[in-house]
Amino acid sequence: MRLLFYFLFTLFSLLSIKAQTEPWQGKFEPIDNMITPPNTYRTASGAPGRDYWQQQANYKIKATLDETNNTISGKETITYYNNSPDDLSYLWIQLEQNVNKKGNEDFGGINNNIKDGMTSRQMQFLTRAIDFPAGYSIKYVKDSNGKNIKTMVNNTMMKVKLNTLLKSGESTSFSIAWSYPITDRSMYSLSREGYEYFPSDDNTVYLIAHWFPRMAVYNDTEGWQNQQFQKLGEFALEFGDYDVEITVPEDHIVASTGLLQNSESVLTKAQRKRLDEARKSFDKPVMVITQKEAEANEKQKSKKQKTWKFSAKNVRDFAFASSRKFMWDAQAVKLPTNTVMAMSFYPKEGLPVWQEESTKAVRHALEVYSEATFDYPYPVAISVNTSNIGMEFPMISFNGGRPKNGKISNNAKQGMIGTIIHEVGHNWFPMIVSSDERKWMWMDEGLNTFLHQRTVAERYPDFNSVTPKSIVPFMSGDKNILRPIMTTSDSELMSQFGANFYLKPTVGLQMLRNSIIGKELFDEAFKEYANRWKYKHPNPADLFRTLEDATATDLDWFYRGWFFTTDHVDMELSHVKWFKVYEENSNIEDQNNTSKVKIDASGKNVQAQTKDFSSGPEMITMNATPDAAYGQFLSRINEPELRKQLSGKNIYEITIKNVGGLVMPVTIEWIFTDGSKEIDTIPAEIWRRNEYEIQKTFIKEKEVKEVNLDPNFEYADTDTKNNSFPKVETASEFDTFKNNKRKS
Repeated sequence: MRLLFYFLFTLFSLLSIKAQTEPWQGKFEPIDNMITPPNTYRTASGAPGRDYWQQQANYKIKATLDETNNTISGKETITYYNNSPDDLSYLWIQLEQNVNKKGNEDFGGINNNIKDGMTSRQMQFLTRAIDFPAGYSIKYVKDSNGKNIKTMVNNTMMKVKLNTLLKSGESTSFSIAWSYPITDRSMYSLSREGYEYFPSDDNTVYLIAHWFPRMAVYNDTEGWQNQQFQKLGEFALEFGDYDVEITVPEDHIVASTGLLQNSESVLTKAQRKRLDEARKSFDKPVMVITQKEAEANEKQKSKKQKTWKFSAKNVRDFAFASSRKFMWDAQAVKLPTNTVMAMSFYPKEGLPVWQEESTKAVRHALEVYSEATFDYPYPVAISVNTSNIGMEFPMISFNGGRPKNGKISNNAKQGMIGTIIHEVGHNWFPMIVSSDERKWMWMDEGLNTFLHQRTVAERYPDFNSVTPKSIVPFMSGDKNILRPIMTTSDSELMSQFGANFYLKPTVGLQMLRNSIIGKELFDEAFKEYANRWKYKHPNPADLFRTLEDATATDLDWFYRGWFFTTDHVDMELSHVKWFKVYEENSNIEDQNNTSKVKIDASGKNVQAQTKDFSSGPEMITMNATPDAAYGQFLSRINEPELRKQLSGKNIYEITIKNVGGLVMPVTIEWIFTDGSKEIDTIPAEIWRRNEYEIQKTFIKEKEVKEVNLDPNFEYADTDTKNNSFPKVETASEFDTFKNNKRKS
């Protein structure tokens, strides 16, 4: 014990420690108390545990689309497998269509303020002065024996009170008959589905989603996920197999989740032949339904019906689109373990850009996402053109973006292609890596946007894409209204959920990949997460732990700051001091020319802060180390060699302040007097012992002209004006005002 005390005393007597005088905030402490603790279901490594379980729900559905009355009705049989360790006396069913009922608790809650000037459409969103019917009519719920099951509807959730206890390890089947009016998408906000009417040819495109009563998730972390649907937070769903029959007008074309089972009944011989050709076409799309055929369909208005049959395995949802207006093109995409049919469905209003770009964008998404995670496992990936929306479902997505009179601006085209890539990308997050959208929007939107932006950057390098600079305006915002990423979906403001749930997680992952962990190691870890949790239900803790587990990198400091706070990055290069070691035998005149003050090794007589390097270096007197300083060590430093190694070298001490509160690695650019440059990177751990201010010493052969922090803008620093030394002088608001007045 005496030896340890002596060692510590000696150590502290030798080190000059810059004390942190402000309150310690524990920025590098573990986040264990902020996330779900590990257990046998979810391990401390971030992987599913030996006892992990999840439920399964299989569906058999027969539905009819009534174009005359804009309604859909159906009957479904759900077979529900209770893989949990719990016995269940009731089940919860999601009834999302009820959110559109007038008087719903969410009605008007998204934007509910009246302004002195409002458009008629904004007033309709707010008041619903023009009323329309909405919501489910549940005709019956019956068990497998045909007996009625008691139910209770609470807004967008229906409680099914089972006639017989569903024990652990058993399954049950029950049937539901239902109908609802399909809503006009133009009549209310956040319209993810419904119909779009085209007055010019008196036709309609139907986007049918959230259309059948479906099982809520029951899991190990919260039991039933029966949080009400309030439009912003989306869905938590179980995986299962689907057999679906969809009856529509005879001249309609249906795009759907799953594989078409009866093409001979719904497609012409010529169309089936083209579809077969598309399965062998890897270089360009083949038109399955041409513009001429689609325009002929528009005029028919058939009163007859036909039924399309689809089958989908191991998906968490099912959606479809139906219209007589659709053109249809398709192309095969070869992946290492699978060949996928990339398809696009669009009305003539989407020409020519949809025919030129949609299926190509689907292919790019399939290729880049598969490389980054796992090969796309499903047989088809479909993009359907619509207006004012981007919405995803397994194997199919509804994507906005249309030309006007056949022409589209470059920005609008970029937006259209980006939307297609983004929504197709959702097949991975959350359709396969099935996180809880209703609770954590960022887990699907953020991870998906990260890969969406990577796809854009790699396949469309001339397009704009997200970088750390993109998030600066948001992170510079008012801290009174900013919320952390770890905010539940429906608690975020409409004005900032895009920045907080899409862009900020994207930038965070970009920083981890490009600057903190490194591409190769990060890519392995991200792929590990995707493969661990495909077809399963991960939580934030599972992602956080997996990235650390697969990289051997402590990232708690990053998670704590980036995901759990509203701190921002603002590092200030407070000062740079230039020193040289004083040499007794050097030319005294040279010493005098380059130094006004000589300081000793203990740091006394340090000059006041300078604004640049014009005063030359300060000279450090390096004294011989007394024997007592070595303690019990018998060896001695080779002082002549040390002096030789430091002779003529430039020693720079930099001071950096953490103004924004968010700790990050420090990247320093040195620009030398001969014009050359050099980069040094300091890991974020340098902030461990002082979260507010750090100092670091560097030895350079050359004299430095300028020093800059974060020269490549890797860390979303919100104020770059304080990143340089010598200081960059900026004009005051008054001087700027005077200069502008002179110019005018």
